[in-house]
Amino acid sequence: MYTAIGYAAQTATTPLAPMKFERRSPRADDVAIDILYCGVCHSDIHQARNEWGIAVYPLMPGHEIVGKVTAVGANVTKHKVGDLVGVGCMVDSCRTCEACQSNLEQYCLEGPTMTYATPDRVDGSNTMGGYSDSIVVSEHFVVRIPEKLDLAAAAPILCAGITTYSPLKHYGVKAGDKVGILGMGGLGHMGIKFAKAMGAEVTLFTRSASKAEEGRRQGADHVIVSTDEEQMKAAAGRFDFLLDTIPVQHDLNPYLDTLRFDGVHILVGLIEPIDPPVHAAKLVLGRRVLAGSLIGGVAETQEVLDFCAEHNISCDIEMLDIRQINEAYARMIAGDVKYRFVIDMATLKL
Repeated sequence: MYTAIGYAAQTATTPLAPMKFERRSPRADDVAIDILYCGVCHSDIHQARNEWGIAVYPLMPGHEIVGKVTAVGANVTKHKVGDLVGVGCMVDSCRTCEACQSNLEQYCLEGPTMTYATPDRVDGSNTMGGYSDSIVVSEHFVVRIPEKLDLAAAAPILCAGITTYSPLKHYGVKAGDKVGILGMGGLGHMGIKFAKAMGAEVTLFTRSASKAEEGRRQGADHVIVSTDEEQMKAAAGRFDFLLDTIPVQHDLNPYLDTLRFDGVHILVGLIEPIDPPVHAAKLVLGRRVLAGSLIGGVAETQEVLDFCAEHNISCDIEMLDIRQINEAYARMIAGDVKYRFVIDMATLKL
């Protein structure tokens, strides 16, 4: 064991604050990492405030981690001291179920061990995330950061990036497909970039006409203001895929009308009950698919990092002093960030 430092929430109602805590020494298959940067995800806020009802305190968020390897266990073969590496949303899984054997650890039938607020599979301790100076993770869940990528901007690829890349890849988006991206936040702007790099014709759906210019700057070919009934009516039956990044309850029915037959509407932002209900006729009469997708497996996370390096894709970020993390949470809730905060861990001091 060794003493680490970081920022954590002690209860659902207290702000994040500095604390010392114990990290384990590396096991035989572990990699020890000095954290350089950590992205800030909206799910960090949900967890810190126990909005999903599953928080365990003290809770130290952070699952978009980029750092440098400082030590490796005796059985480690993929990484060495000095390597630049990343850790995403998971740090372990059962590794033996059908999902894990298919490189889909995020769907582990026993449930994956998340990077924070989950019991460690070996010693039962509460996992602590990347708002800290260091972390120790099994090498299987550590990915390589390509040299071409900016380290800070690479951090959100480990969550926002893989969350949008994985479903586009899984459902076979290809050149010439018409893809709609719903929402223009941290997930949405990455979805635009990925769909465009895959050769699709990309349309941003947004409630705000003011985001049209920004959508085109990110690479969207077209913008539809979803509150404009005439624009939505004109889009009927037009799209092959919709990537829905909207994180709050919203009416799916008008969007389903914009799909062609055999079109696919993929949810990646919403993990609440769908309200208002989906009218089944909109699926049945067009053989349309309403689907969901959760991050990606470790192999696919490495794949998206390599894809980003090949296509010069990165996340738009604002660098953050960790001492301003609570102010950053308030700004995120207000939608005042384009599009992802990334903590510079050089600012972490007790």
